[in-house]
Amino acid sequence: MLLPDSYTTIASNHSAEIKEKSSRFIAFAFPVTTDEQAKKQLADLKKEHHAAAHHCWAYVLEADASLQKSSDDREPSGTAGRPILRAILSAGFTNVMVVVVRYFGGKLLGVPGLIAAYGQAAEAVLLIAPKKQKQVRYIYEVLMSYEHQHHLIRLLKQDELKFYPTIQGEVEGIIFEVSPSMRDKIIDTIKKTLLVEPKNIADEK
Repeated sequence: MLLPDSYTTIASNHSAEIKEKSSRFIAFAFPVTTDEQAKKQLADLKKEHHAAAHHCWAYVLEADASLQKSSDDREPSGTAGRPILRAILSAGFTNVMVVVVRYFGGKLLGVPGLIAAYGQAAEAVLLIAPKKQKQVRYIYEVLMSYEHQHHLIRLLKQDELKFYPTIQGEVEGIIFEVSPSMRDKIIDTIKKTLLVEPKNIADEK
């Protein structure tokens, strides 16, 4: 599946709070890129808010938002994690985690009330979190003698790609960045024109 050339995440941690029938719902939003980061954020919040009744959460990862997880943390099934997840997806974010901490106020909200409260808390924090646009780029390396590099540079300049020199031992070359939508075209052109195979050395997402 082709990744998008860019995606929207949040620039920094944020929090927001709503109240519903004496219960406090405190939503925390974090930029995350891995399961490990998400687990750490959750663990830290549980320590900080150890007296809370619930720590419900959801997160979306990957440039194409293909990894999605959520938890109701002992609330009735589907009343917390899913509303939080829907709020993230509706806002158009990925690589974002939202945790909603609930301090129980003594009054039951019922299933519709819980769905509304958790969803509204997540929406509230995502509304104030500053957006950040990130570019998705594949990074390739082509090793070739200096006298042949001008042919590759000409091709890269035609499509306004970012590139810079590299040295592997005694062999020189060029490293360049290319977006997902242009990758196949650029790689095929280099292979057919210069008869070299670019090596994918990293991805930036």
